[in-house]
Amino acid sequence: MKIYGLTGSIGMGKSAVAAMFAREGVPVFDADAEVHHLQGPGGALLPAIEARFPGTTGPKGVDRAKLGAAVFGHPHERKALEAIVHPAVRDARSRFLRRHRSRKFVLLDIPLLFETGGQKRLAGVIVVSAPAWKQRKRVLARPGMTVAKFRQILHLQTPDAEKRRRADHLIQTGTTFAETRAQVRRLVACLGRKTGR
Repeated sequence: MKIYGLTGSIGMGKSAVAAMFAREGVPVFDADAEVHHLQGPGGALLPAIEARFPGTTGPKGVDRAKLGAAVFGHPHERKALEAIVHPAVRDARSRFLRRHRSRKFVLLDIPLLFETGGQKRLAGVIVVSAPAWKQRKRVLARPGMTVAKFRQILHLQTPDAEKRRRADHLIQTGTTFAETRAQVRRLVACLGRKTGR
């Protein structure tokens, strides 16, 4: 089985592209969705997060606004949260890979792939990208988003130009939905041929 990484900066359309791959029958491990599950109601990580960041969890799981306020802009606190979250996500990813070990290839949807050095263990990296103006428009339309917060997030992420330079495959989402889907289908066929799917 070959493992490919799917990544892209905030607002680039990565989640939509991941869903397109899944609709084409490609198993996709969504790291963000796993984090939401682990931090949601009854989530396995709630006790550890509450112990380290008191008052940030409740019956509905993690209070994202409170936890965000505790770690955003505080590298030491962010590292403490990552030390809780990352091992659990790695365990979930291992279970996903075992479950799909008979498949020719799978995708790992990892937003901070380059930032964490995760690309080293992969057969290739697929980067989702869009023009900067479209990215900005998408992100600033999100509830609670501000220009300052958007800039701060971008500062923490590898620049899009660098991601595109390091990509093995590129999916452009600055076009129509149909064209993006066509790009995904072409890539699924291409990767299938490479792996003998």
